[in-house]
Amino acid sequence: MSDDQAVRPASVSREQLHDWVSAYERLWRTAGTDGLSEVFAGGAVYSMAPYEEPVRGLAALAELWERERHAADEDFELTWEPVALEGATAVVRVYVSYGPPRDQEYRDLWVLRFDSAGRCESFEEWPFRPEKGPLPQVNG
Repeated sequence: MSDDQAVRPASVSREQLHDWVSAYERLWRTAGTDGLSEVFAGGAVYSMAPYEEPVRGLAALAELWERERHAADEDFELTWEPVALEGATAVVRVYVSYGPPRDQEYRDLWVLRFDSAGRCESFEEWPFRPEKGPLPQVNG
């Protein structure tokens, strides 16, 4: 195989990242999970926290989404900004506020890796809730 025939890693632009996060939010706000395959690769790995066991595949992800969201019409505000974008990997800072009343707030980092079709193949969330404080220090 010549160099120009070699498989190249996916590369995601800021515009594609914006479109993906918008599609993710729209899907979260839509009843059902039929659109997951438009946003996530078939074998996607999805972790809600860095030390939690991830779910694997669209069927497991669909079950997780249905279990985790209260309803497709739950009231929340989501804003985000890119932190880093390198090839097929992106890091996004996300702010989510649920309510009314605004009784639940999160600041997250999402570490995302995309396939060549622009679907997420790895989603790792690093959530932080202000009222819970930071994770405890581990003494060596």
